[in-house]
Amino acid sequence: MSCYFPHLHTGDREIDRAFRIAIGNLVGNIVPHKSGLLDRPKPVVMAGLDYGRPWTRDAAINAWNGAGLLFPDVTHNTLLSTLERTDAIVRIAGQYWDAIIWAIGAWWQYLYSGDRDFLALALEATCHSLAHLESTEFDASVNLFRGPAVCGDGVAAYPDVYARTGGSSEILDWPRFNPQAVSKPGYGIPMHALSTNCVYYYAYVVAERMASELGMPPDPTWAAKAEALKEAINRYFWQPDVGYYRYLVDPFGGCDHQEGLGHSFALLFGIADAEQAEAIFRHQYIAPAGIPCVWPTFARYESADGMSFGRHSGTVWPHVQGFWAHAAALYGKVDLFEHELRKLAHHACRDLQFAEIYHPISGEIYGGMQESDQGIREWKSCSWQSWSATGFMRMIFMGLVGMTFEPNGIRFKPLLPEGFKCVRLSRLPYRGMSVDIQIEGPGNQIAEFRINGRSVYPPILSATGSGEQRITIKMMPSW
Repeated sequence: MSCYFPHLHTGDREIDRAFRIAIGNLVGNIVPHKSGLLDRPKPVVMAGLDYGRPWTRDAAINAWNGAGLLFPDVTHNTLLSTLERTDAIVRIAGQYWDAIIWAIGAWWQYLYSGDRDFLALALEATCHSLAHLESTEFDASVNLFRGPAVCGDGVAAYPDVYARTGGSSEILDWPRFNPQAVSKPGYGIPMHALSTNCVYYYAYVVAERMASELGMPPDPTWAAKAEALKEAINRYFWQPDVGYYRYLVDPFGGCDHQEGLGHSFALLFGIADAEQAEAIFRHQYIAPAGIPCVWPTFARYESADGMSFGRHSGTVWPHVQGFWAHAAALYGKVDLFEHELRKLAHHACRDLQFAEIYHPISGEIYGGMQESDQGIREWKSCSWQSWSATGFMRMIFMGLVGMTFEPNGIRFKPLLPEGFKCVRLSRLPYRGMSVDIQIEGPGNQIAEFRINGRSVYPPILSATGSGEQRITIKMMPSW
C-alpha cells in the first residue's frame, strides 16, 4: 500500500480538510483479518472502529465508493473475506437479504483494478448467489424479492408490526416471534423493500456486464429478469399522486415513507425515468443536516419536542448522503449536491472523524432510538465509520470531479458549483497510472478537455495508459 495518498485542493478549507479526514478514517480501518476465502490474515477494510470483522454490504459499498480505486489490494481482500465456499460452490455470505450488493462492489473493483481473475471469481459467486436467492426469496406473485431494506438490519427501520421482536433490535429475530405471519420459502420476512429490489435489478445488469467483459455468453434470462424486476418496482412502488416511490410493499399495508437509499438507487440505476426523476428531486425531504435514511421517523420514536428519531428512520447516514449527492450531481441538481457535500464536510471537520449517524436537525453525532431488552432507548453512533468516509469520497470522485468508471477508462463530467474556481485532485491511482486532475470552474458543461496537453474528445482517460497523466478541464455553466 502506497504511503502517498491523493490530495484534494478546492480552495474551500472545510472540504479539503474533510477529504484528508476521510482518507485517515479509511486507512485507520485497514487491519489484518482472516475469513471467507482468505487463507491467512491479510489487510481488509473494517466497517469502522467498533467492528471486529468485515460486513458484506460495507465491503461492497466501500469498494464501490472509491476505496477500491485507492487501495485495490485491500478491497480485493475484503471482498474475498465475505465469500464462502461450500461443496465447491462459491457464494456471497452475510445477512441474506441485501448480500447481492456484493456483486455491484465486485464489478466496481474490476473497473478500478482491471483484475480479470477476480472478475471471473466474482461472476461465479454472483451466479450462484442469484440462483440461491431466486429459489428462496423471489416472490413470483409480485415479481419482487422479499427481504428488509439495504442496511436496515435494525427494527427502527420499519413500521410497528416489525418491531414485535420481544425487545430484540434485530429484524432477523422477527420470524421467531411472528411464526403465524412468516413467508415461505426462505427466511420468512414478508416485506419487499425498494432499495433491496433496486439492488437485485442492478445485480442482474452487472452480472451480464461481467460475462460480456470476460467474453462469455451471459445467462439469456438475466436481461429479461432485470427488465421484469424494473417493471415491478415501478408498478408496485411508484406513487404518481405524490411523486416518489413508497418504501415497502408487504401483506400488512406496506409503508409509504421515503427511503433515501431506495430513491438514490432508482436514480443511479436508471429505474426511474426522466419524469419520475424530476418528481423525486422535487419531493424528497431533505433535513437541515442532510437526506434522512427514511422519512419520516416512526411514531414510536417521536418526542414532544420533535427532536427524537429512530436509529434507522429520520436520522442521517453519510453513506446514504454519498449516493444521493452522486445522483443529484448526475442529474445536474447543483443545490442538492452542494447541500450534502458541505453538511458532511462540516460535520467531519467539527468532529475530526466521519461518524456512523447524525441527528437530522442539529447535525450532532446521534445514534437514534431503537428497541432493546430495556425498552426503546438511544443507541450509540459508531466511530470512524468507513462507509461514511467513503461516502464523502464518492461525493468528490463521482460528483465534484464527475468520474464515471467504465471497462475502457474513466469518463469525466464534473459539477463545480458557484464559488469553486479551481479544483485539483492529484496523485490519484488508477490501474498503472498516477492521475493529476485540474478543473477550472464553475460550471457543469465541459468547454475543454486535455490529457497531457492534448485535446481529447470524448472526455475519457483510457484504461490502457501508464505512468503520470495530467488532465486539465475547463468548465462553463449552463444554469
